Amino acid sequence: MSQTPPNSVERLVTSGTFRLDGGEWEVDNNVWIVGNESTAIVVDAAHDAEAIARALGDRELMAVVCTHAHNDHVNAAAELADLADAPILVHPDDAELWAMVYPDREPDAPLLHGEWLRAGDVDLEVLHTPGHSPGAVCLHAPEIGTVFTGDTLFQGGPGATGRSFSDFPTIVGSIRTHLLALEPQTLVLPGHGDSTTIGAESPHLQEWIDRGF
Repeated sequence: MSQTPPNSVERLVTSGTFRLDGGEWEVDNNVWIVGNESTAIVVDAAHDAEAIARALGDRELMAVVCTHAHNDHVNAAAELADLADAPILVHPDDAELWAMVYPDREPDAPLLHGEWLRAGDVDLEVLHTPGHSPGAVCLHAPEIGTVFTGDTLFQGGPGATGRSFSDFPTIVGSIRTHLLALEPQTLVLPGHGDSTTIGAESPHLQEWIDRGF
């Protein structure tokens, strides 16, 4: 069952094309806006920079934060950053994926495990959770009991690992180490689809862990 995000979090769904390994897939992406009435960050600027800018309204955009650098999560990042004069943050291990989308532009700053970001009145800890991609991260906001998981964890289990730059044992290890350690009631807000909680996903994930991943 989908859970309702806290008041400091807004969800915008945008649609476009995911491209990797020569394939193309039409996808709907969750774009998360986190903050207050004055300032905010955007988690995963996907497909439609103008729609995201409209959703932000008059708020100051402090950063465009990328949970990973697959094109469907970053393809509106540069345009949005330029519109709002905001930095783009990406984990350095996703540099190769980023360059596939933006060969002539570097991210403005790295996302590093253990650092904290401020979004309005919300503090978010960066958790490096490789597996779906080498530089995948989740953002844990303990004060509001929420974790933004990108494509690392969905309602129903781990993110996909069948394409380049991904690895199933690695993603399960990341989830076991960094996500299952969170409180069971922690709200999981993923990059696609409905929300869930850590507690709701723990039983399926434990099955993979018990199999030796």
